[in-house]
Amino acid sequence: MKKAMTFTINKKLDGTLARTGVISTTHGIIETPAFIVGGTQATVKTLTPEQVLELGGQSILANTYHLMLRPGADVIAAAGGLHKFMNWDLPIFTDSGGFQVFSLGMAYKKGIDATSHSQKGDAKQAKHSASQLAKVTDDGVYFRSHINGEQLYMNPESSMELQHAIGADIHMAFDELTSPLAGYKYIKQAMDRTHLWADRSLKRHQELNNEHEQRGENLQALWGIVQGAREEDLRKESATYLGKRDFDGYGIGGVFEPEEVSSTVRWITEILPEEKPRHLLGLGSQPADLFLGVQYGIDTFDCVAPTRQARNGALFTYDGRLNIKNGGFKRDFNPIDKECDCYTCQHYTRAYIHHLFRADEILALTLASIHNERFVVRTVDNIRASIDEDRFFDYKKDFLTRYYGEDRAADFFIGDPNN
Repeated sequence: MKKAMTFTINKKLDGTLARTGVISTTHGIIETPAFIVGGTQATVKTLTPEQVLELGGQSILANTYHLMLRPGADVIAAAGGLHKFMNWDLPIFTDSGGFQVFSLGMAYKKGIDATSHSQKGDAKQAKHSASQLAKVTDDGVYFRSHINGEQLYMNPESSMELQHAIGADIHMAFDELTSPLAGYKYIKQAMDRTHLWADRSLKRHQELNNEHEQRGENLQALWGIVQGAREEDLRKESATYLGKRDFDGYGIGGVFEPEEVSSTVRWITEILPEEKPRHLLGLGSQPADLFLGVQYGIDTFDCVAPTRQARNGALFTYDGRLNIKNGGFKRDFNPIDKECDCYTCQHYTRAYIHHLFRADEILALTLASIHNERFVVRTVDNIRASIDEDRFFDYKKDFLTRYYGEDRAADFFIGDPNN
């Protein structure tokens, strides 16, 4: 069988796990490292696909669970697949629905965090209860729709069938994300279940690709998901187990604070096959995530934070984040960031965007989202260029020192040469 995708490494950065490369899919290439724009429900909130393309987005990630609910994988398939349905001709990723196993399961309405080190939430509540909307079994997950209460079921095989019907280029295997607050015993149980589901996902995926090949259709790629929270032995066990399977690439599940990336991500990337791409799921809400992820072997990221923060008036600038709703911007006729090349910064002022937010105008959300997405996409593009030009550490130090200030940024330079 021919390959659904290929990955070529162009350059490695000496003394690190960083590299640049190219992921090639049926719908085009992704130059890595790359930020994959979050498009959960087949849309990047407040933006058109044309605007995402204009701001430099190379790829979009959608969510299988949400698309299963609305409009339904059958509707998307009838439309000719997700690319045609949402008018996006470049590569698309789909997440499996594994995050909803956590968010609608153990974490549902409890304030429990998925961040690896976090103590957010009550550890006593980090267990399953009758009120949650997802019930996990070894075979699969029973969901109650958060929209209308409908009973739903998803297992590794149905997740693959849904993703193949949706027709993205790169899928994620069905997995179970859990909170570190759940404790070591349950974290291991969830990891073991993720491995069982990974094998089942891979088997069904290969069967579906055989059917695509027989019909002369495009093949689709599948990436396995490494779990294990903050436990070093479990992360290494998961990377070793999945690294021996015939996945096209790998995702790293869980959520990390920047200070955790250098250790936790390295445990994994030093074990995973070097010749396959690695994706950090849900990370990219602040610049340090991007620099540290790349330095320790990450090729692609996805995160909905840029547009989510934009909709709340929180805007990225090279001198740190600002809240455009603050009254001090009422007469500020400068762009959000004078060094930014996005459409918003080239045409509108802080005062105007401040006015739009205060007036509760929809345009505020679009202009702010254009800026934040462009800021993150451009940052990763510049990281890629800095690796190719052997100036990564200088660029990292200049950028993060300016963004966070010297004291805060110093935490991110431990182990860097000449530091």
